[in-house]
Amino acid sequence: MERIKKYFPELKPEQLTQFEQLGSLYSEWNEKINVISRQDIQELYLHHVLHSLSIAKLIQFNEGTTIMDVGTGGGFPGIPLAIMFPEADFYLVDSIGKKIQVVNEIASALKLQNVTAEQKRAEDVGFAFDFIVSRAVTNLPEFVGWVKNNISNGSTNTLENGILYLKGDDALAEIKKMKAGKFIFDISSYFSEEYFETKKIVYLYDL
Repeated sequence: MERIKKYFPELKPEQLTQFEQLGSLYSEWNEKINVISRQDIQELYLHHVLHSLSIAKLIQFNEGTTIMDVGTGGGFPGIPLAIMFPEADFYLVDSIGKKIQVVNEIASALKLQNVTAEQKRAEDVGFAFDFIVSRAVTNLPEFVGWVKNNISNGSTNTLENGILYLKGDDALAEIKKMKAGKFIFDISSYFSEEYFETKKIVYLYDL
């Protein structure tokens, strides 16, 4: 939690409370349904919460922005971003029902009115969003094939509508031949922890 406060000093008391609750909620649910590895749960805030919030350093989602989190797993990056941006709307999908159960339980416990979570494959989602977010569920060309028709036209944010993908050092090789607009941002420019040295945000648009 100290890292969250350090990097996001503007958080309101309600948001701080919600972030503080994440530790106990995920520990409790992970005992019942394993959505985070046993050893990784000890680093929940560094490896999952703060990693997810790197997107909030790149873009501040405006009120009414719609975001789909594909392959959300236990709710990352969607849940931390939904806490950070209560005026934006988040739709979290995963093909594994048990993971979506955990997401729904945690969203309910946190009283997140801006989160909808469903067991669904990205390819079966029939409507569009301003942004698609995800954490390295597959290689980027394949991922783009899944979601390129789910990105709405126009933009009301500082970035044009598109994909924000959390990825490692292999990001550059994967997008090299893609014709879309593309940028890679080093998360280490936002956060000083060693964990983020190889972590990237890939931004794709004009798909």
